[in-house]
Amino acid sequence: MGVTESSETNQYLTFNLDNEVFGLAILKVREVLDFTSITRVPQTPAYMRGVINLRGSVVPVMDLRLKFNMAQTEKTVNTCIIITEVEMNGELVVLGALADSVQEVVDLEASQIEPPPHMGTRLRAEFIKGMGKHGDGFIIVLDIDRVFSSEEIAVAQTAGMTTVDAA
Repeated sequence: MGVTESSETNQYLTFNLDNEVFGLAILKVREVLDFTSITRVPQTPAYMRGVINLRGSVVPVMDLRLKFNMAQTEKTVNTCIIITEVEMNGELVVLGALADSVQEVVDLEASQIEPPPHMGTRLRAEFIKGMGKHGDGFIIVLDIDRVFSSEEIAVAQTAGMTTVDAA
């Protein structure tokens, strides 16, 4: 009665960063927000752009472009914040990730995802689950649970708590 892993189809939210297409497992995505004002938190790394108020909760917002050694995300009409859940030490942490734009939700079967390349990408290989074949191009499928280290997540959580305390 079980479904084999190899024939399983997964859905991914695709988004753009610096003209590259990335995918994030839809099960990790809570929602997508229009760009909103972000409150900068002093003494945090550059890739941590600050925090937002999401229905009364403080959510740290990370700039994936900076994390991936690209130019800082610039605000455009398409810039958005992907609210995602990251698992860290068995605990779910809610983070916002800046994206240049969101494209669509795509279905990819396991057979359509190749192992991550060892060269030719600006990202560290452990951030990448694989390269998804879609149409004529590829989608860099991120492992969002590995993009940020436990130390980086702790800084983000502390920044959020500090902002709440200051309010």
